[in-house]
Amino acid sequence: MAERFVVIMAGGRGERFWPASRLRKPKHLLSIVGDKPMLTQTVDRLQGLVPVENIIVITNRQQMEGVREVCPNLPDQNIVMEPVGRDTAAAVGLAMLVVKQRSTDAALAMLPADALINDAQGFRDTLAAAFEAAETSPSLLTIGIKPTEPATGYGYVRRGDEALQAAGLSVYEVAEFKEKPDLETAISYLESGDYYWNAGMFVWRVSTIADALDEFTPVLKQGLDEIEKGLEAGRDLDSLLEELYPSLEKISVDFAIMEKAMNVKTVESTFDWDDVGSWTAIERHFPKDSDDNTINGLAAFGGASGNIVVGPKDKLIAVLGVDDLIVVQTDDATLICKKDHAQQIKTLVRDLSDSNELSNFV
Repeated sequence: MAERFVVIMAGGRGERFWPASRLRKPKHLLSIVGDKPMLTQTVDRLQGLVPVENIIVITNRQQMEGVREVCPNLPDQNIVMEPVGRDTAAAVGLAMLVVKQRSTDAALAMLPADALINDAQGFRDTLAAAFEAAETSPSLLTIGIKPTEPATGYGYVRRGDEALQAAGLSVYEVAEFKEKPDLETAISYLESGDYYWNAGMFVWRVSTIADALDEFTPVLKQGLDEIEKGLEAGRDLDSLLEELYPSLEKISVDFAIMEKAMNVKTVESTFDWDDVGSWTAIERHFPKDSDDNTINGLAAFGGASGNIVVGPKDKLIAVLGVDDLIVVQTDDATLICKKDHAQQIKTLVRDLSDSNELSNFV
């Protein structure tokens, strides 16, 4: 059996959960749901699947210290910094290089830092099946999340025929990837039973993803090869990345490889999953009062219903005569918006970033 590694992608700009999240402290460094930061929960969930020295986090310059704080058990060399963001294909290539330096043809999983999963054992069982499938066939594995509702905010994966059994679970060919659908299409996906949510969780061997990068992203692979040559010559990874990483091709791994490759397979998840993608998601995880208000903090309501209120435990937020609002209070900023405008918080934050007077609030 190949040595197994997990690489966690922990970047992002902290836009959707503003003002609680910021560029230096985005969602995965916060306890949005649960009593630990989302990244800490992700690392803890891996216990028993891979040793801690085989868990690697890829982050950015602004979040390096925050990652160290919430992952104190990870060795310093296991926290890798992208000097600039170059999208997920470059991050996948960097993960491949880092793992390859430790084990020439290991199997590695690529995971997001900020998914909420309560069934840790089911998560480990599913990943173990994906690892086994990656080790026994030259396949690119993705974890398919069985949909529980006709969600329009996720991409989908349509499964094909069963390809093999791994660790007691079925592994299917991937027939096609689908972009985020409209509601009618999402309902048809749910009813068919052949579609999964694409959670951005991947498993493959070093050699398999290297071959895919060669075939589908030769320009990116050429840049990665230059970094690898520098490592083989004894140069420091950080200095190589500062010099060469900014020029790497910027493209997503889904578009560049997963949607084009013929050797893509999927394992159906056996665990619960929520990407907690916006403030409205916390309605699923916090108690509501008799008027359907969701509270995480200290709040009082009068003639108000369907609101989401998030704030400190020692500062009262009073909401009177309004419905379906998101109210978030921090020490230095307050957000008030309609729930159906939650996805536009990103635009607001980018506008703040462009403001000379307000950019320090991002």
